[in-house]
Amino acid sequence: MNRESGAGRTGRAVAVTGVAVTTGYGQGIDALRDGIYSGVPAFVPVTRFDTSRYRVGVAAQADPGLDLDTELVALTEEACKQAGLSQSERADAPLVVARHADPAVSRLPREDQESRPISDTAQRLSRELGLGGAGRTYINACVAASSALADAAALISSGRNDRVVVAAGHLVDAESFTTFDAGKAMAADGRLRPFSSGRKGLLLGDGAGAVVLEAVDSRTGMRPLARLTGWGMAGDAHHVCRPHPRGLGMARAIGHALDRAGLGPEDLDYVNAHGTGTPSNDAAETAAMHRAFGEHAERIPVSSTKSMHGHALQAAGLVEFAICLLALETGSLPVNSGYLGPDPDCRLDLVLDSPRKREARHVLSLNAAFGGANTALVVSAA
Repeated sequence: MNRESGAGRTGRAVAVTGVAVTTGYGQGIDALRDGIYSGVPAFVPVTRFDTSRYRVGVAAQADPGLDLDTELVALTEEACKQAGLSQSERADAPLVVARHADPAVSRLPREDQESRPISDTAQRLSRELGLGGAGRTYINACVAASSALADAAALISSGRNDRVVVAAGHLVDAESFTTFDAGKAMAADGRLRPFSSGRKGLLLGDGAGAVVLEAVDSRTGMRPLARLTGWGMAGDAHHVCRPHPRGLGMARAIGHALDRAGLGPEDLDYVNAHGTGTPSNDAAETAAMHRAFGEHAERIPVSSTKSMHGHALQAAGLVEFAICLLALETGSLPVNSGYLGPDPDCRLDLVLDSPRKREARHVLSLNAAFGGANTALVVSAA
């Protein structure tokens, strides 16, 4: 299409003005940048709980003593400070949260669980940080953070809000570990190998972060890091766990995001794929990209950075959104680590061996979740 980004949608343009993140590489966007572009995965032996009974004993674990709520407060404060929000501007910004459930609460009696809803996190954070109240709390698995970002952008684009703060978090815990281990979804060889022959499954990782989104015309002195120009969500309605093998829902989500951004596949410089390293997911995601991109499907550089920071579940979309910002900032595309060789079901232009230099203007972030949920976000240079 080669149209100017944003020409395909009506409404206010959405800027990214603040970001803060914690991953298995440590606290801060600088730690994530250094780790991702080193090409060295962050997987280490898990020390937060005993893994002796599991098939797998590694994850991209940060400080084992991290408290998720405390970390979300600190990261949200950092993102708001980077954005330069005044006290009144904070008070005008609702907070939406994508959050992993507290495993301690899940072990309580049902009546006690009901008295401690997960939405309390957003309410407490908004009060503590002087934000304009709690919006939705997203718990829809691996698309929670990306859904929150898309809905926040829609609130701004439609004129309902000048700015929205999005926070997301997941720390590796015994409950999630048990679930994925019992389902034999984790890679027994200790490496997450997206889109590769011989891939064995996923590995989990810590992830927490916050992003400030604002209408570009909402205040003077704004210094955008990037723009969120397109977003799309679509469902497969195919299977409770497996994606549609032809990637129908993911392809629709991509199409919606590109249409909103006023872009065609030829305008994309990079795709940060969901890429969990599981046979069915990677093949279905590849099929979706071929369906959505057509003749450009094997020309657009692709990598799944989960191969280095692990799968952060409810926070995955925010961690990978931050990496898209880094790709735009650095002019370097992160590597698809752990690759052993080509798989005929995964015909893509994968970024292999080392980061690839490319001055990117528009990048696409993809996520998918159990139940057939799919999201696509287009992030464009400021």
